[in-house]
Amino acid sequence: MNDRRRDFDAEAASWDDHPARIRLASDVARAIRERIPLAPDMDMLDYGCGTGLLSLLLQPFVRSVTGVDASPGMLGVFDRKVRERGLANVTAWNLDLARGDVLPGTFHLVTSSMTLHHVKAIAPVLDAFFRVTVRGGHLCVADLDPEGGRFHGDNTGVFHFGFDRAAMVRAFAEAGYAEVRAGTAAVVEKPDAAGAMRRFGVFLVSGRKI
Repeated sequence: MNDRRRDFDAEAASWDDHPARIRLASDVARAIRERIPLAPDMDMLDYGCGTGLLSLLLQPFVRSVTGVDASPGMLGVFDRKVRERGLANVTAWNLDLARGDVLPGTFHLVTSSMTLHHVKAIAPVLDAFFRVTVRGGHLCVADLDPEGGRFHGDNTGVFHFGFDRAAMVRAFAEAGYAEVRAGTAAVVEKPDAAGAMRRFGVFLVSGRKI
């Protein structure tokens, strides 16, 4: 584990060039749609949105999408996609809860995919999500099952080598969410840091604010 921040700005321009990332976003989007009844009167927040892979897959099914990310480079790519597609219901904010920024507004759905393992303390982030979730709204988090530090070739900026699903369910409940459920969103097959092909599980944990 390496406490230095990963330079996502430097990776932004080529982020979408990796087919595995496209497939993973598609799998997570499908898992969310199967779990949560999306509707055209829902406002969605995607924390750690990156280049918008997940945000833009869910955009057609909700009223508005707000992408939030700490990387200006990633948001630059996100904004370009939004302009090119002429999407009037998508906005992006450069915010980082880890540095004390505050999420404004309220949302019917909060999502975060493959982001929390880059966050040192996740309890305050889940608390922040709970504050901006409307009553009856949902939180969906997709992230890695325990992977022993093998998923990333470079563990710079990785604070958690995956999460135990039961522990994540408890963390949701401690933040105030009810009806918490865990399941598999995707399986990623890729070489580990040593070059051996491995399968890595990605869970989806969801909860509802009642």
